[in-house]
Amino acid sequence: MNTLADNPVIIEALRTPIGTTGGVFADQTTTDLAAPVLGELDARLPTGTGFGEVVLGNVRGPGGDPARVAALAAGIDPAVPALTLDRQCGSGMAAIEYAWHRCRSQPGVVAAGGVQAASTQPITLWPGRDGEPPSSFDRAPFAPPPWLDPDMGVMADQLAAELHISRERQDRYALRSHTRAATARNAGAFDAEIVPIARVGRDQRPRSGFTMARLARFPAAFRPGGTVTAANSCGINDAAAAVTMVDAATHAHLAIPGLRVLAARTVGYDPDRFGLGLVPAVRAALDDAGLRLDQIDALEFNEAFAAQVLACADALDLDEHRLCPRGGAIALGHPWGASGAILLVRLFSRLVREGAGRYGLAAISIGGGQGSAVVVEAVHPRGN
Repeated sequence: MNTLADNPVIIEALRTPIGTTGGVFADQTTTDLAAPVLGELDARLPTGTGFGEVVLGNVRGPGGDPARVAALAAGIDPAVPALTLDRQCGSGMAAIEYAWHRCRSQPGVVAAGGVQAASTQPITLWPGRDGEPPSSFDRAPFAPPPWLDPDMGVMADQLAAELHISRERQDRYALRSHTRAATARNAGAFDAEIVPIARVGRDQRPRSGFTMARLARFPAAFRPGGTVTAANSCGINDAAAAVTMVDAATHAHLAIPGLRVLAARTVGYDPDRFGLGLVPAVRAALDDAGLRLDQIDALEFNEAFAAQVLACADALDLDEHRLCPRGGAIALGHPWGASGAILLVRLFSRLVREGAGRYGLAAISIGGGQGSAVVVEAVHPRGN
C-alpha cells in the first residue's frame, strides 16, 4: 500500500510570461510558447535522467497533438511519446494529475503542464444549414439540456447575486490582485520561474494604476445591473507552463529539493454553478492528504472572476487575503490550457525556491461543472 512518502515529486517548474491576447505574443503559436519551456526543463534535468513522456493541456487549440509538436521542437528525443489533454480551464492541472498517476504506476520522469495561444488559435465555424452561411463558433457547449449552460460571466454574476457578494467587494479583490501582481513583477519576484519568449521576460497584464474609483467606472459586462465587470474578471491570455515530475524512488536517489504531490483530485459538480467546482475538489484533495485547510501555507486558486473566487473562499470558510499573495489570474491573466500548471509553478517558487512554508494547495474551477485541486509538500533533503 502506498504511503504519502511514496508520492511523486516535482523537481522543477517554469513558465513563460503571460501575454494579453493580441499583445506581446500576438504571433506566437502553441509550439512557440511551449517548446522553450520544455527545452529549458530538459536542459535542467539531473545527469543520467531523461523524460519518459510529455503531457500538456490545451483548450481547442491548433489541432493535432500540440504536446508532441512542442516536444519535438524543443529537441526532446523523438522516442519520447507526448499527449495533449483538454479539460477546459483545468487542462494544465489535468496534465499534472496525469503525470502524478503515471509516476505512481511506473518509475520515470514526466514533463507536464499546459499551453494556450489564444492569439493564434484557428477560427472555427459552425457549418451552414438550410442554405444559411456558416456561423461563428463563439464558445464551446459545456453541458447539454436540461442544464442551462450559462456563459462564464453570467454564471459569476448569478453567484454574486445569490451569495450577496457586492460589487465593492469584487472590485476590492481585483484591486488587490493587480496591486500584488504589479508589485511582485516590478520587484523581480517572478523572474526565476520565467523563460523569456521573443525577448519578452515580464507579464504584460498587471496594472499598477488601478484604484477603487477607476474600477467603479467599469460597466457591468455580462448582464444589465450585474456586478461582474471586465476589471474584476480575468483576461484572455497567451502562455505556457510546465513541471518536471519524478517518481518517489527516483527522487530519493536524486536527493534534491522539490514538491511532493500528496494528492491530486478532480470532481464533478453542478454544470450550471461550475464556478464553485473547486470547492469539493479542495475538500477531497485535503482529505486524501490528511490535512486541514488551516495547515496550508501557500494557497493558489485560479481567479477567473472575483465573484467566483470569493464565493469559493466563503464556501471553504477561507480568508480571501490568504489567496494568491502575488496576484492571480485577474491581474496576471488566464491562458486557459496553461492556468492550472501556472498555479503549480507559483507554488514551486513560493515553497521550494523561497522556502516560504511546507504545504501548498492549488485549485481551479472548470466549465461544465468540474473542479481540480492538488496538495503539495515542500521536501528539502538533508544537505540541500
